[in-house]
Amino acid sequence: MRSNRKLEDEVAAICDLSREELAARWFKVFGCPPPKGLKRGLLERSAAWHLQVSRLGGLSQMARRAIRAASSASFGASASEKKAAADPIVLAAQPRPGTRLMREWNGRIHVVDVTDDGFLFDGKPYRSLSAIARRITGAHWSGPRFFGL
Repeated sequence: MRSNRKLEDEVAAICDLSREELAARWFKVFGCPPPKGLKRGLLERSAAWHLQVSRLGGLSQMARRAIRAASSASFGASASEKKAAADPIVLAAQPRPGTRLMREWNGRIHVVDVTDDGFLFDGKPYRSLSAIARRITGAHWSGPRFFGL
């Protein structure tokens, strides 16, 4: 918790930097000076973004793939890149058959086996993890989120 507060303070302090200091940070990250006419706000946001990335990590592989697909569809991409961009982006992969999911809920461990046809819980087949999460909790849950996927 303390490190998050420290990071928040460092991000807030970026607004106090001079334009030259912001330009120096840009140069360090991109290897070239910022484009002429670039507004100060973008320099600040860029510096804040890169500070957070260095501490917390960047975009997930899935997010980078989605951005790449969206940008190649828009900006002069080759035919193969446009075809790849037109393919739907799968946000969450289903666990493979044979995988065993475990979740502790109210002091009890619940085990779900992934099968070719869906999921097996307490000896009964289910088509979705959400149905299993609902059975366990008695409330509507996202099954993948409940099981940490």
